[in-house]
Amino acid sequence: MLLNPFYPLTFLKITSLKATIVFLSILLIKSNLLRLKGGLIGALFALILISGILASSTVALGSLFYAYRLNKKLNTDDNQMQDLETVNV
Repeated sequence: MLLNPFYPLTFLKITSLKATIVFLSILLIKSNLLRLKGGLIGALFALILISGILASSTVALGSLFYAYRLNKKLNTDDNQMQDLETVNV
C-alpha cells in the first residue's frame, strides 16, 4: 500500500471539519438552552402577572361584598319604627 503524500492535508481537513461540527453543535445546544430559558422566564413572568390580576380582582370583589353587607345591615337598622313624641314647650 502506497502512502499518500497529501495525507497531512487530508488529516487537517478532516480534523478541522470535526472541530467545526463540534463547535456548531455546542452553539446550537447553547441557543436552544437560551431559548428554553427565555421561554421559562417569560412563562414565570406571565404567571406572576396573571396571579396579581386574580389577587387584585379578588380583593376588589371582597371589598364590594363587604360594603354591600355593611350597607344592608345599616339599612335594616334604620327601617325600625321608633315611637317619637313631640315635645311641648
